[in-house]
Amino acid sequence: MSCSERRRELRRRRKRAKKITHLKRRMPKASVSEKAAMAGRIRKMTPGGEIIVRQLALEER
Repeated sequence: MSCSERRRELRRRRKRAKKITHLKRRMPKASVSEKAAMAGRIRKMTPGGEIIVRQLALEER
């Protein structure tokens, strides 16, 4: 039997959190173009990506 939808969503959420943590660690050394690429990845990865990008100040407009 396959996993329940709740278990799948928890797995997805944990994976997203792990990826975002990894990107946060790389952020201080990143160049401007790398930060823009990170912002794009975060936006694609999660529904609340725009909020996360704003909190991390990855793109100043």
